[in-house]
Amino acid sequence: MYQIDIETNTSSEKLPSTAALESWISAALKSQELVEAEVSLYIVDEAESQELNAQYRGKDKPTNVLSFPADIPEEVGVPLLGDLVVCAPVVEREAQEQGKTLEAHWAHMLIHGSLHLLGYDHIEDDEADVMEALETEIITGLGFPAPYQDNLTAEE
Repeated sequence: MYQIDIETNTSSEKLPSTAALESWISAALKSQELVEAEVSLYIVDEAESQELNAQYRGKDKPTNVLSFPADIPEEVGVPLLGDLVVCAPVVEREAQEQGKTLEAHWAHMLIHGSLHLLGYDHIEDDEADVMEALETEIITGLGFPAPYQDNLTAEE
């Protein structure tokens, strides 16, 4: 069904279990009724996240999650969706700042990143509405609180 490869390069001791990480990515993939998919998850510290964010997005700071969709023609028949890079210290800090449990924020970041691999985006307001609604549906379906409930009226 789904192959999720996980590699860690972080000093964080607060990582969710492998089973939890896999279940959250799988929940996003199942939302699109994918039968087969492969995703690589790489968990890093701030220095590596900052380096990747600067190199690929031109933003010289660490970030919570980076998504790198695979660019493989459909006719090749390889189910590789792409790579996710998550910065554990940023996720931990954001969870605390936002008053969320660490588990809920990890789930949100992995679902958010996975949806990017599936082609969802939030650059335009209408795209953001669609993506956030799907994230909320998946996350609440897993028993977590809605991730955007505190900023529904906030302007970005």
